[in-house]
Amino acid sequence: MPTVTPGSPTTSSAASSLRRRLLRAPLWVLQLFHLSKSFEDNPLLGSRLLNRLGLHVVRVVLAHLVTRWRAWLLSPWASAGDRRAFRQQGYLVVPDALPANAFATLAAEVRAFDGAEARECVQGDTVNRRTPLDPAAREALPGCRALLEDREVRGLLQWTATTLRPPLAFVEQVFHARQQDDRPDPQKHLHADTFHPTMKAWLFLEPVPLEKGPFCFIPGSHRLTWARLRWEYRRSLGWREADRYSRRGSPRLTEVDRQSLGLPEPLPMVIPANTLVIANTFGFHARGVAPAGSSRLALYFDSRTNPFNPLPGFGGGWVDALQYRVLHRRREQQDRAAARHGGRSSWHRVRGDLAAR
Repeated sequence: MPTVTPGSPTTSSAASSLRRRLLRAPLWVLQLFHLSKSFEDNPLLGSRLLNRLGLHVVRVVLAHLVTRWRAWLLSPWASAGDRRAFRQQGYLVVPDALPANAFATLAAEVRAFDGAEARECVQGDTVNRRTPLDPAAREALPGCRALLEDREVRGLLQWTATTLRPPLAFVEQVFHARQQDDRPDPQKHLHADTFHPTMKAWLFLEPVPLEKGPFCFIPGSHRLTWARLRWEYRRSLGWREADRYSRRGSPRLTEVDRQSLGLPEPLPMVIPANTLVIANTFGFHARGVAPAGSSRLALYFDSRTNPFNPLPGFGGGWVDALQYRVLHRRREQQDRAAARHGGRSSWHRVRGDLAAR
């Protein structure tokens, strides 16, 4: 049997690995009380022993309790009818979200906008282009600025997100193209975004029929039922055998899973223009399948905050400006990291005008 002597390369490597793990251990502990969701990246979140003892399920339950508390604190921000529908269904559909004249103005200025910071993400046969509506972009888009400052719309988005921080807003165009990636589009597979309630919303600037691949949502799938908790427990133990996205905390739903959970068929959001759709993406949802050449245009809103913070946080212009600066800095870091490996980041820069395709 070979012996390992002190100071040998094997011993040094093991000691170095142990030091790295010890240094990262406090971060792994802190991540238990934050947004972290990847079983792969945090050995505590991925621990079979801890999850057998209920770590993942405890995080799911606690996150939902805290989120409900924040929703109660912010209940004046939304009408009783909207609150009831969102709690029951997990989504809201608001037709004629803007007055006709205001909507026509907004849609026209978005189509004419040449966003300098447009970025694309390619997944399988889908290309998703987004331009952030940061304070600088809003100066060129007064209709978008008016929408984001509208008290009723802003209040509804804040209540569904259970935070006073404004959601990140983008101009989004989804293109269904020929296969550009050797893997299928993972967003066309029914999934939940993470282990806690989150908010995504779209104000659609054109009609979305079935052939444009509408957003699909399983009504009621956001509810934390006993069946869902059992399912979450099982996946926390078997995550190593799951697909890549499930291992990283965004579980994919199979047809067998859907039936075992007693969930209905997904509902495609086939809607006219000027419709606002808001969803709790702890519920199962997917991007609809569409033929090559089709696309849909919308304003997209995204809000995800620490689910264990019992306070709804702060609103205001300074918070809004700061989150876009953080977003831009993160994208630039991803660009540099990808360039060092001779590639491009998953969200890479492109021309901003919508006519570029």
